[in-house]
Amino acid sequence: MPMATIEECLGALDRLAENLAEASDGVRRAAALDRSLSCHVKDLDVTFTGHLREGHLKEVRTLPGAPEQRAEIALEMAGDDLVALVDGRLDFARAWASGRVRLKASLRDVLRLRSIL
Repeated sequence: MPMATIEECLGALDRLAENLAEASDGVRRAAALDRSLSCHVKDLDVTFTGHLREGHLKEVRTLPGAPEQRAEIALEMAGDDLVALVDGRLDFARAWASGRVRLKASLRDVLRLRSIL
């Protein structure tokens, strides 16, 4: 089974931003974070960085390797898991508990993100 490509991962991040923008009022309030965000895709060894602001993911960049500086919300996972997570085929809480998804953020941000993902 082929792994997700950089383009598929970028598409998943775009869908995540769309999901945030179209979220219900309660979820939109949870998504109203103003935080730097990084997502290191381990199997592709790339990091997507951006800024989560007003329910949108903005200023997305693709960088080689692991992130040089830690974002306020830092995710790490395989590309297939990123795509499955955004598509709703992977439960965030279970993936996080099993170690498939790593998340480094404040406790408050973790609780808010759980309601979004």
